[in-house]
Amino acid sequence: MNDQTRILCVDDERNVLRALERIFLDDDYEIMTASSGEEGLELLNAAQQVQVVISDYRMPGMNGVEFLKEVFKTHPETIRIVLSGYADTAAVVAAINEGKIYKFIPKPWNDDELRVTVAKALETFSIQRKNEQLAEELQRKNEELSELNANLEQLAHQCSCDFRQQHRALLRANRTLENLPFGVLGLDADGVLLQINREAALLLQVNERDGLGKRLSEALPEQLRILAAELSDRAGGCRHIEANGVKLQLQTAFTLAEEGQEEMIVTLVRT
Repeated sequence: MNDQTRILCVDDERNVLRALERIFLDDDYEIMTASSGEEGLELLNAAQQVQVVISDYRMPGMNGVEFLKEVFKTHPETIRIVLSGYADTAAVVAAINEGKIYKFIPKPWNDDELRVTVAKALETFSIQRKNEQLAEELQRKNEELSELNANLEQLAHQCSCDFRQQHRALLRANRTLENLPFGVLGLDADGVLLQINREAALLLQVNERDGLGKRLSEALPEQLRILAAELSDRAGGCRHIEANGVKLQLQTAFTLAEEGQEEMIVTLVRT
């Protein structure tokens, strides 16, 4: 971005333009001059950025108001100042309204007052530019936020779909487990009962839910503690026991849980 401060002065009188140039000799401004509104527009359009335009009010051809109206159309951010010795107050007000003029300065002007006015105009330009940049940045952030929200909604929908699929798969697995024609027990590495299906509960004559989360030796009634003792050695393979007068065949297998811990799966079949 070019940070050079440029001021365009437009007046059909050459001595006025020279006087304006002298006022700003000690300031770090690039002073551009034009003797007509048409020439001023050409310079304005050719320059990278002009912060302030100072124009005479009464000029042949395109007058100051017409010129500044065109400036407002093409470069609305440029601060517009009009100079005039014309004393018609109504015309001055109309000029200010039509050209969206920042300041009206009568001729002859006071050099110090004009320099202060230009300094304030430059400050106004800077504030406007910062506000525009902040608005643009806010717009970008809002767009980024909208895109992020859309992505989050899509991700949430996808996760919700995945969760529903996993939940349905889990329900199907649980229904399958419950309806198996043989008993199934699931134990963790410490012998805590994690699963027991309906057939196992019938064979062992226990409540399916009461023993979950307890050690098998605590979950089973006393007459079935033999089952817990049989499984305590965590030996795999097939064995036979008698529980509640029913002969059962036990088949033991081991699997690894997600945490890497070993779990025991026991199947029970009436023999």
